[in-house]
Amino acid sequence: MLEAIASGGLVGFTLGLVGGGGSILATPLLLYVVGVRDPHAAIGTSALAVSVNAYLNLLAHASKGHVRWTCGLIFAAVGLLGTLAGSSLGKRMDGHALLFLFGFVMVAVGLLMLRPRPAERQEERPNRRICLRTAFLALGTGAASGFFGIGGGFLIVPALMAGTGMPMINAVGTSLLSVGTFGLATAANYALSGLIDWPVAGEFIAGGALGGAAGLLMAVRLSAYRRALDSILAVLIFAVAAYVLIRSGADLFG
Repeated sequence: MLEAIASGGLVGFTLGLVGGGGSILATPLLLYVVGVRDPHAAIGTSALAVSVNAYLNLLAHASKGHVRWTCGLIFAAVGLLGTLAGSSLGKRMDGHALLFLFGFVMVAVGLLMLRPRPAERQEERPNRRICLRTAFLALGTGAASGFFGIGGGFLIVPALMAGTGMPMINAVGTSLLSVGTFGLATAANYALSGLIDWPVAGEFIAGGALGGAAGLLMAVRLSAYRRALDSILAVLIFAVAAYVLIRSGADLFG
């Protein structure tokens, strides 16, 4: 129980501190720290925990006016189709092969975190062209989120900014609607196959709520060092990715 709460706290703290990348650590933590044995069960459990924590953070952002509901609802609704397809495909793959691919996704996330933030441009009013462009980006993002059982915030935030031109803070707040929806859809799909450890999920969510609150407080004090924090998290993700690739590779090819 302590390992699950602490692992959830680390993920929540990271999300609150730097606004992304933390959920990518959830599955490896469940597997190698908490001790969930089945990779598919770890993915389903982490998807549920990430979903609940995303919805909790969505409420906080919405209260501050950071959520663009029209674009957010379109992105979540269309991306949901991709999520259901991706999670169904992920369940059918060999667990060790899926985990091996997950390691490469972690490397990609680390590289994305090292890139400079995209420049903000003039926000566009929702229209048919904006909605179609947003829907196209949502479909691919949802599929990746469902396939690997991740929140996908590191993809959703830049996709919303590219599709609509909304400022970073609004993209972060709006993305949480999709992160929560994609995670819930993935968790439901895995739950139908009995691939969620419910007690561990509850402990992980409780730790994430506490860690997220602490991360938000710390983010205010360390906002001037955001790029340095992103770099530190990227290095952590690279280290965990290497461990995942070695362990899953040994299970897959050994």
